[in-house]
Amino acid sequence: MRLSTKSRYGLRALFDIAYNGNGTPAQIQDISRRQEISPRYLEQIFQNLKKAGILKSKRGPQGGYALAKKPEQITVLEIIKATEQDLLMVDCAGEGKKRRRKNECPFEGNCVTQTVWKDANDLLSELFGSMTLQTLCERGQDMGVKKEQDHRFMYYI
Repeated sequence: MRLSTKSRYGLRALFDIAYNGNGTPAQIQDISRRQEISPRYLEQIFQNLKKAGILKSKRGPQGGYALAKKPEQITVLEIIKATEQDLLMVDCAGEGKKRRRKNECPFEGNCVTQTVWKDANDLLSELFGSMTLQTLCERGQDMGVKKEQDHRFMYYI
């Protein structure tokens, strides 16, 4: 399975908001600069994350993007599902609505390798479901990732 840039960049951007946010909305140009992601592309990704209830936005001079929930309540799985069509390694490994019927396999229900792909999908879902943005923030601290102070509110006398 190969995740698209939407999930990879979406996860990086949400980590950035959680890690550098300090409870204030983050502006797209700051996230874009720190993560080296196009602001236009971030806007597109953020639309999916807002629809999924992961992100919220506020307009105006003090506006920007903020997490809709606490970092410990947002899983990596939730983020990937909001940005990807599905999380399947192969088409035949899905169940119900997740399965794509356009390439129906002639070995449907009689294929031992299908169980391998389903097990792999289940393990990935379990792993991604157990990791939260809080987990990533803790890893960032352990790695020594520098936090950026919010320069919008710096005043010098």
